[in-house]
Amino acid sequence: MAELTLDVARKILDAALAQGIEKKLKPLVVTILDARGAVKVTAAQDGTSLMRAEIAHGKAYGALAMGMGSRALFQRAQEQAYFIDSVNTLAQGRLVPVPGGVLILDGNTLLGAAGVSGDTSDNDEICAVAGIEAAGLKANAG
Repeated sequence: MAELTLDVARKILDAALAQGIEKKLKPLVVTILDARGAVKVTAAQDGTSLMRAEIAHGKAYGALAMGMGSRALFQRAQEQAYFIDSVNTLAQGRLVPVPGGVLILDGNTLLGAAGVSGDTSDNDEICAVAGIEAAGLKANAG
């Protein structure tokens, strides 16, 4: 697979949302970006709060832009706050450096990123990883 197709993106989305339902999490928003950063698919469960879509996008965008899962960005923000703040300024505030943004890989080939928001960051990440793995791909959460 050389690129992330809409069909595969939908599988990731559906499996991520199913994981949230199975774990009885708060309502989630899932956003899947392709390798160039274009939105392939976004969905919000009923009852999500107002900014969840922007947060999910920011988690995926940050992971993709920096080439590492957002858990690694979160760690780096704690260790090098000025660096992450500077990068986020350059990115016009579009990075959300907390867990829940996960790179989507086919072997060593980067296909895109998934971002999930709505519950705790750790639970968001669990859902993103579950969605990616359900599609037969490799997840890199950082």
